[in-house]
Amino acid sequence: MIKKTIGHFNLEQICRSGQCFRMSQKENGRYGVIAGKRYLELEQQGKECIFYCDEAEFESFWKVYFDLDGDYPSYIEGINSKDSYLMDAAAFGWGIRILRQDLWEMIVSFLISQQNNIVRIRRCIQNICESYGEEMKNSEGETYYAFPTPESLASLEEDALKECNLGYRSKYVVRTARSVTAGEVDLEKISQMSYKEAKEELLKLFGVGEKVADCVCLFALHHLEAFPIDTHINQAMKRHYKKGFPNRRYKGYQGVMQQYIFYYELFGNKQK
Repeated sequence: MIKKTIGHFNLEQICRSGQCFRMSQKENGRYGVIAGKRYLELEQQGKECIFYCDEAEFESFWKVYFDLDGDYPSYIEGINSKDSYLMDAAAFGWGIRILRQDLWEMIVSFLISQQNNIVRIRRCIQNICESYGEEMKNSEGETYYAFPTPESLASLEEDALKECNLGYRSKYVVRTARSVTAGEVDLEKISQMSYKEAKEELLKLFGVGEKVADCVCLFALHHLEAFPIDTHINQAMKRHYKKGFPNRRYKGYQGVMQQYIFYYELFGNKQK
């Protein structure tokens, strides 16, 4: 267990931000996160955060995973003060971080996300993890499941994941798993590519379109210039940025602005 004082960091906002589907709040108020085979519990009071892991694991994995070295105050300070909508969105989602998640997990997660909502995406991912992921135990002896490997999904029939409620997305996931295991797609190479190169490679995968590719680039590869456009973002663009989002002003961190807008569209406007 280690304690850290962290600004611009809010577990509830991160959990609800639509970028991570294996993070949830527990009955004791803590949050549980599964990343690949790893499991972490953490809790927060104001800026004080407790990570239930040792210092070595925190420094080598979770500090990077939560992007704790990211300069989020400077991102917010760079917002055009005349853009009241974006100022409000950033003020509402001030504690969001762009997580550095596993590439394979994000490809599958966002293939599943198409024409889907967050609650159903979470359930679908839980189903495939419980069906095809390795059974693990946390420090309390509780069972959780690792994210399925490409190999564990590649041998399935294309419609097999319909049993996990994936519907037509089943074939997207299975075919992509086959492409990875056959060596047609090199995830390690993609992880070393620039944003433009990585997006081009991801678009070659069956079922991956512009939005999914940008989500993977942002939430797995940490290409902060990626700006995924889904229904919520598209609606915000039509209302507030009829001439297009000012990418030039936010060059290099448009994806951070995207998350503020997405979160605000999901939860902020409903409170007005």
